[in-house]
Amino acid sequence: MPLPTGYNQYANNKIMTASPAQLTLMLYDGAIKFCNLAIMGIEQKDMNKAHTNIRKVENIVQEFRSSLNFKYPVAQDFENVYKYIYDRLVEANIHKDKEILEEILGHLRTMRNTWEEVMKNAKQ
Repeated sequence: MPLPTGYNQYANNKIMTASPAQLTLMLYDGAIKFCNLAIMGIEQKDMNKAHTNIRKVENIVQEFRSSLNFKYPVAQDFENVYKYIYDRLVEANIHKDKEILEEILGHLRTMRNTWEEVMKNAKQ
C-alpha cells in the first residue's frame, strides 16, 4: 500500500533539511528498522524478506564506512567496528541466522544512542 502523498512530501522535506548529524541518526534508525524486519523475515520463514532487509542494513553500514574521514585517528576505530558488523551481516544473510542479527541489532542500538548523546552534548 503506497504512503499518502502528504507523508512522502513530509519525509522528503525532513531529509532535505536535516543536518549531517541528523542524517546520521536517521541512518542508524533505518539500519535498526531493517535489521528488525530481517529478523521478522527469518521468524516468518520469509527468506526473501530477510535477505532484502539484511542487504539494506549492509548498504547503510557501507555508507557509514565510505563517509569516514581518516584524518581523525578515531575513524580507524569506527572502520573496524563497521567492518565487523558488515562481515557479521554477510554471515547472517548466508545462514539466515537470527542470533547474529540480534547481536548486530544490539551494536546498532548502542551506536545510535551514543550518537544521539553526542548530538545533545554538542548543542549544549
